Amino acid sequence: MVFNLEKYLKLQSDKILDRVKMFGDKLYLEFGGKLFDDYHASRVLPGFLPDTKLKLLLTLKDDVEILLVINSRDIQNNKIRGDTGINYQSEVLRLIDAYRAAGLYCPSVCITQYEALPQVDSFIRKLKNSNIKTFLHYEIEGYPHNVEYILSQDGFGKNEYITTTKKIVVVTAPGPGSGKMATCLSQLYHENLRGIKAGYAKYETFPIWNLPLNHPVNFAYEAATIDLNDVNMIDPYHLEAYNILATNYNRDVEIFPVLKSMFEAIYNNSIYKSPTDMGVNMAGFSIEDDEGAKNASCDEIIRRYYNSLIDLRNGKITNEAVDKIRIIMRKLNISENNRLCVIKAREKKELSNTVSMAMELNDKRIIQAKTSDLLSAPAALILNALKALAGIDDSLMLISHSIIEPISKMKINDLGNKNPRLHIDETLIALTISAMTNPLAELAMSKLSLLRGCQAHSTAILAEIDKNVFKKLGIDVTCDPYVHAHKLYTK
Repeated sequence: MVFNLEKYLKLQSDKILDRVKMFGDKLYLEFGGKLFDDYHASRVLPGFLPDTKLKLLLTLKDDVEILLVINSRDIQNNKIRGDTGINYQSEVLRLIDAYRAAGLYCPSVCITQYEALPQVDSFIRKLKNSNIKTFLHYEIEGYPHNVEYILSQDGFGKNEYITTTKKIVVVTAPGPGSGKMATCLSQLYHENLRGIKAGYAKYETFPIWNLPLNHPVNFAYEAATIDLNDVNMIDPYHLEAYNILATNYNRDVEIFPVLKSMFEAIYNNSIYKSPTDMGVNMAGFSIEDDEGAKNASCDEIIRRYYNSLIDLRNGKITNEAVDKIRIIMRKLNISENNRLCVIKAREKKELSNTVSMAMELNDKRIIQAKTSDLLSAPAALILNALKALAGIDDSLMLISHSIIEPISKMKINDLGNKNPRLHIDETLIALTISAMTNPLAELAMSKLSLLRGCQAHSTAILAEIDKNVFKKLGIDVTCDPYVHAHKLYTK
C-alpha cells in the first residue's frame, strides 16, 4: 500500500494535541478540503480512505467540536457544489447530519459577511428552528490588511462571540471562500479579551509541505484547484527562518505577513515564523511507496484534464485553466493517451459508430461496450465487466429481453422519457430481479465490489445518474467533452 493509514492517524492526532498544549486552553483548527468523501486524497495516496479525516477526529472526539462556516453571499447567490450538485446551505445541513451520525459534536453555524437578505435570514430561521446555534460575523472594511482597525471594537469586536466548550474547535465549511480563517481570527481576538489562551492552526492535506515542489502529488493538487488559481511555491519565510525547503501555496504565502501581524497584536508575539509553521499536516510522513504515489498522481492529473475539458465546454472554467493542466502534464511527460481505457473506448466508437465505453479492470483486462437499442453504453459496460469478473461467457444473457423491454416501454409510455435505454441503476435493478431465477445473474451480482478502483472512459458526456452510480461503485470515469447526438441537455 502506498499510504500507511494507521501510522498517519497516530502521527496526526499527536501533532494536533501537541499544538493544543502549545497554546494552553483551546485550539481553533481550520480544516481545508473535505472532512469526508475526500476521493482526491484517496486516489493520489492509495491507502488514504475518503473518510480518513473523519476517523482522525473520532480518535479525538471527546475534545472536539465542529463549527461550520458559510458566507451569506453564497446563500443569497444559491452557490452550488460541483461534486454533490446541491447548494451551500443544503450542504451545511448534510454535513451536520453526517458529523452527528458519526458521533461528533456539531452545535453551531457561523454566517460570515452577514447581510440582512431574504434567503440568508430564511436560512438562519431554519437553523434556529432546528436548534442549531447561529452566530453572525460581519464584513470588515480593510480586511485583511488594516490590522489596527480589524483588531478593534469596530472590527472583530462587532462580530458575535461564538461560545464553544471543547479544547479543539474544528472550523470547516461547505466550500472555499466561506470565511474559515477570518472566523478563527475573530475568535482569537474575543478569547484573548476574555483571558482564554487560544491558538490557531491549519490542517490541509495538500500541498504536502515535505514533498518536493514538483512532486506529482503536489502537481495533482494544482490540477484539482485550477478554478481557485492556487499555485504551489516554496515557502520563502520557512526557507529564511530554518533554511529548509517547504512546499506551500500562493494564498497562504501572500497572507502570512498580515496573519503574523495579527498574532503579534493579539499575543504580543507570534510563535509562527512561516505559513508552513501554521500547518499540522503529517501526510508526507506516512507515504511508504513514493513511486506508487507518483504513478497514482499522474493518473489523477490525466483524469483532471478530461474533467477540465467538460468544465470548459460547460462554461465553468476558461481555456487558461485547461492550459495550466496541459503545462503540468508536459512537465511530468505524461499525455491523455496514457489512459488506456480512453484509447479502447475510442476504438470501439470507430467500429460501432455510436457512443461507446471501455473499462480497465484491476487485473488490467480491457472491457468494451457500445450503446444498443435497450441499454446505454454505461449499463452495457457494467454488465460486460461483471461477466468478465465472474468468468461468464460474453455471449450469455444475464437479463432477458422479457425483463428489459417492459422497463423500457414504461419509461417511454408512462414516464414520458424520450430515451428508452436503461441507465446503470435501472440495469442493476433488472439484474437483481433476474438473479432470483438466473444463477449466472446472481454470480455476476456478487462481483460488484470488484469494480472499485477500475478505470473507465466514455466517448460522450455521461448522464448525471450514470456518473453518480459509477462514483458509488468506486469506478474512476472520464469522458470526452461531447454530447450524444449533439444535444445541449443530458438527463
